[in-house]
Amino acid sequence: MIAKFPPVSEQLDLIKRGTDEIIPIEDLEKKLESSFKKGIPLNIKLGADPSKPDLHLGHTVVLRKLRQFQDLEHNAILIIGDFTGMIGDPSGKSKTRPSLSLQETRDYGQSYFEQASKVIDGSKARIVYNSEWLGKMNFEDVIKLASKYTVARMLERDDFETRYKNGEPISMHELLYPLAQAMDSVAIKSDVELGGTDQKFNLLVGRDIQREFGQEPQVILTLPILPGTDGIEKMSKSLDNYISITEPPNEIYGKTLSIPDTLIYPYFELLTNFPKQELDEIHQQLENRRVNPRDLKRKLARTIIEMYYSIETAYEAESNFDKIFIKKEAPDEIEEVTISDTNSKTIISVLLIVGAATSKSEARRLVEQGGVTYSGKRIDDPNFNITIKNGDVLKVGKRKFFRLKLN
Repeated sequence: MIAKFPPVSEQLDLIKRGTDEIIPIEDLEKKLESSFKKGIPLNIKLGADPSKPDLHLGHTVVLRKLRQFQDLEHNAILIIGDFTGMIGDPSGKSKTRPSLSLQETRDYGQSYFEQASKVIDGSKARIVYNSEWLGKMNFEDVIKLASKYTVARMLERDDFETRYKNGEPISMHELLYPLAQAMDSVAIKSDVELGGTDQKFNLLVGRDIQREFGQEPQVILTLPILPGTDGIEKMSKSLDNYISITEPPNEIYGKTLSIPDTLIYPYFELLTNFPKQELDEIHQQLENRRVNPRDLKRKLARTIIEMYYSIETAYEAESNFDKIFIKKEAPDEIEEVTISDTNSKTIISVLLIVGAATSKSEARRLVEQGGVTYSGKRIDDPNFNITIKNGDVLKVGKRKFFRLKLN
């Protein structure tokens, strides 16, 4: 069946939105024109890192671009790097990255695909594991592949160059990673490969290796690295500046409203489906200060929650936020925790019982930082004793509430 595509100019407008680089743009135009005339979709490749099964909004930037290609009727091919995961991608790392077992990469890869399907159309995406071809290569094949790229060019990579100059070790297997990823492009005959700006070197190697195997080189399309909620570092769970696509709507709403004003437009551009006209309007509103930035953040928060839950859930989260932070009330739905022992307890032990902390030291830190309120009273003393009453409310941090129930 011959596919029907939108006009090439219309496709380019959507593809260019929010991208950092398209290399080379002329080749992309030629591929789209050929695809349009022949009615044959392009193969759009995205390699998935199986070591990060929990997706946050930063991960969705490149996934959303893959979905846009799907909406344009092209083939989305998600490659789970179960084989390359055993090498470990050294991109941006200052030291050798720990490798995973094949079973770990498979398990993480399945979780990745299930979560990614909240963004892409999983029913239409093709998912493959690169062990299907990399696992079949023998040592002779690896030697021939390695002969197609020089050490000098490999050391042009920023992280390798830095480590080499600093006298830090670079393992030989790390040098093979870009070549292995390039073989993924050869195996699926990739027309376009997507990735973050930190993947640019790997994607360029893919073009070179495809050429060595007699294929038309892929176009590479890089996407910006999404800043975290702090507005400084890239979004990361380890930096606790992330918004997960699977966390409770109340958390998503509160975290979105906490972002600095400078991130409002980039988040709208990279994380939502707002058309260009509306994006331009938002940009003008921010430039001219015609709208309170908080109102735009509320709109952004509702939009993100609606994308991953529903519009009803979005407005419910907004209502809960207003109750807690504007009206200073507790939300309607609070997690209930049953406590069997009614004797007096320290606030530390209560925090451990309800699961608000995983250790005594963490619980102590929460109290000492002023983040714990019990029955409307802030607790500053980690040794404070409380006599629990049925229905007492424990508040931890800005958005966590627990209603205690006596057994």
